[in-house]
Amino acid sequence: MLRNAFEPWHLILIIAVLLLLFGSKKLPDMARGLGRSMRILKSEARALKDDEPAGAPRPESAARH
Repeated sequence: MLRNAFEPWHLILIIAVLLLLFGSKKLPDMARGLGRSMRILKSEARALKDDEPAGAPRPESAARH
């Protein structure tokens, strides 16, 4: 049933509905905002990863020994 969930014509239909609902002026702004949000999320995740305590062994350092 869900084997062919997203065929090309499904994507075209979704894009057409989005254009009708939001208009062509708002879509680039929405995409820009989504991109900024993703960059912020990546940087915060990277900062959390770098803030690990120095005493905690990392998996990649344990594999080298």
